[in-house]
Amino acid sequence: MTRHVRLEAVENFRDFGDYPTRHGRRMKKGVVYRSASHARATDADLAAMDALNLAVIVDLRRPGERERDPSRRPPGFAGVVIENDLGEGHDDDPWWTFIRGSDLSEESFRDYLLNYYRDAPFKARHVDLFGRYFRALAEADGPVLIHCAAGKDRTGVLAALTHHIAGVSREEILADYLLSNDPERLAARAPMVKQMIEAETGRMATDAAMRAAIGVEAEYLEEALRVIEAEHGDIDAYLGARLGVDAALRAALEKRLLD
Repeated sequence: MTRHVRLEAVENFRDFGDYPTRHGRRMKKGVVYRSASHARATDADLAAMDALNLAVIVDLRRPGERERDPSRRPPGFAGVVIENDLGEGHDDDPWWTFIRGSDLSEESFRDYLLNYYRDAPFKARHVDLFGRYFRALAEADGPVLIHCAAGKDRTGVLAALTHHIAGVSREEILADYLLSNDPERLAARAPMVKQMIEAETGRMATDAAMRAAIGVEAEYLEEALRVIEAEHGDIDAYLGARLGVDAALRAALEKRLLD
């Protein structure tokens, strides 16, 4: 299966279904999609997204991100858009706060991302968005798309939780997560991010630091799952206690996700 949907100006767009599961069944194709921001989507990109008949779009970005780079939607889009402004001001941007104070080393980017993944499952705005996503996914009459800015970190955690509910193995969960390291995406994005950092700080990051900043590593997602298990005992307990995924919702999600 070709997972990546090649669009002109929306990165990292892919179907994250069609995996085998422990139930002996397989995730359906064409039900769950993930991507980076749609702010620079071309008209051709919007037409391609419109053809998917998306019922729900979940925008995991912070309010300031949404204001700076408002999403483009297909003309007449009538689906549900899930977003929130919880817990952060419109000017808050921890990424750029980190950049301004960082030495821009490869190690500093890795440390930042590990800390990010430790916090991500428990942030109030993520808990709200993740829970609303699962309820919408269970009820939606059509495909659901989740995205953030780059479609790799916040989106990666939520996709992994979806895979867990569907019964996808940890090995396959990590393999899907690592598809964000698509060489074409990294080659296109690195110069742009490097230039933005130089414009903001007057300093130049190395190529290795850029790879750490814009790529993903299995260790990052594993750290998020580790802290979930450390706090709640296992992922299922986290899903129930934090996100409201009870037995009835889980059954509805399995019905939606599995062939």
